[in-house]
Amino acid sequence: MSDDFKDNLRLLCSYYKSTSEVCRRLGINRPQFNRYLSGTNRPSANTMRRFCEFFGVEHHEIVLPHHQFLQLVQMRPASQVQGSRTSVEVSHLDKLSELGQGGLEKYYGYYYEYYFSMAHPGNILRTLICIEERDGKAFYQRTERLLEEGRSKPFHNLYKGMVQFLSDRIFLMDYESLTGVEMTQTILFPSFKNRVDRLNGLRLGVSGSGERMPCCARVVYEYLGLQVDHYNALKLCGLYDKDSAEIDYGIRQSIKNQMAPDEWHFRARF
Repeated sequence: MSDDFKDNLRLLCSYYKSTSEVCRRLGINRPQFNRYLSGTNRPSANTMRRFCEFFGVEHHEIVLPHHQFLQLVQMRPASQVQGSRTSVEVSHLDKLSELGQGGLEKYYGYYYEYYFSMAHPGNILRTLICIEERDGKAFYQRTERLLEEGRSKPFHNLYKGMVQFLSDRIFLMDYESLTGVEMTQTILFPSFKNRVDRLNGLRLGVSGSGERMPCCARVVYEYLGLQVDHYNALKLCGLYDKDSAEIDYGIRQSIKNQMAPDEWHFRARF
């Protein structure tokens, strides 16, 4: 186990009153935890997952070089690192889960998401979505892959969130997990066919440009299957010209952000 991991683990523990409190809340005995802190023992995959869920970090983050991890953690509120939730928050989330988890199994799997980029007006953004079940609840992850001018390699934004199915509408709400400075909400029409093909709806968020202007855009989810080749799927993500033949014509038509003269609200369309 590298010094970076044990140093990162010590940093996370420093947000609590004591190491004993961390052990108690994690359900791990102190001597074993001390061996993780000293670097003499390596956590199992299951224990590492418990650490990440408890501290609110990702596996690839907790093993970063310590100076990078320190910068990452310092950007996050202490309450997020501590992973504590108030009883009011828990009650609201539990109520949503009680009401909105039935019927989502049909929609598990991978999708391409299409909409007109808020940070790059006039261009279509294609991202990769994964909706999955964890501990009896539906969660999703959205990965953006962008290659900007002047950069030799693309960079990725990672969004994570919850999925609810309420009265024939699919609600998705996420946050940008690397910096914690953005949230988005998407509402989709369900598929009334036996086979999921495409889901249409609206996406609300803020532009990634400096102005951070709240925006609303039509969105299409294109179903890919329960499993995909991540590398090849991500290679096709990114920005496309509004008339690009690489994007299906029907999808390009469905995500146009136009309003009819008699429309008073910006509405989703099938």
